Amino acid sequence: MQNSMLMDCSILLLAGGQGRRMGGRDKGLVEWHGKPLIAWSHRVARSLTDDLLISCNRNHSLYAPFADKLVEDDWSDFAGPLAGIRAGLAVARHPLLMVLPCDAPLIDDSLLRQLYLAARQAPSVPLMVRRGVQWEPLFCIIPTALCPAIEAAWKDGERSNRRVLTSHGARPLDLDPNDPRLANLNSPDLLSAQPPPQGT
Repeated sequence: MQNSMLMDCSILLLAGGQGRRMGGRDKGLVEWHGKPLIAWSHRVARSLTDDLLISCNRNHSLYAPFADKLVEDDWSDFAGPLAGIRAGLAVARHPLLMVLPCDAPLIDDSLLRQLYLAARQAPSVPLMVRRGVQWEPLFCIIPTALCPAIEAAWKDGERSNRRVLTSHGARPLDLDPNDPRLANLNSPDLLSAQPPPQGT
């Protein structure tokens, strides 16, 4: 199992944000321990899917080596992660779309397989990571069949991935509130303070 892909699951790495906490820099390309952040997510996701997508709104040529396909927002002014998720759902080749943020370089194979196995228990319902009472809406799996419903919510003005998924009965994957794999290194201070994963 450890060397097998996740059956019927596309993976989307979100790297399309404005990078405000990074001073406007393209977050996925900010270096951490000698590699751009997107490379750390790629190193885990690549072997698990034959449909690896990256949502990015600039520097396409730099992201292209890390994905099978790039997608970008069809909305100006960095409309938030739901815009990138919409773009991923529209082109995903498999019934499930796993979504991961590019600024969580401590994710590992075990976490992604845990997400996938939990989603397979009810594959028609979204799954989101939850830590205590806090949802983590950018660690999720979405049935691609929900693409039309999510499009309709977007057209009605919804911009929150969490609200969209909970409105469709999202199930939680409950993890330890201090699970280090979920660390969101979205500022220079957090990046400089965090050592790389063991074994890298």
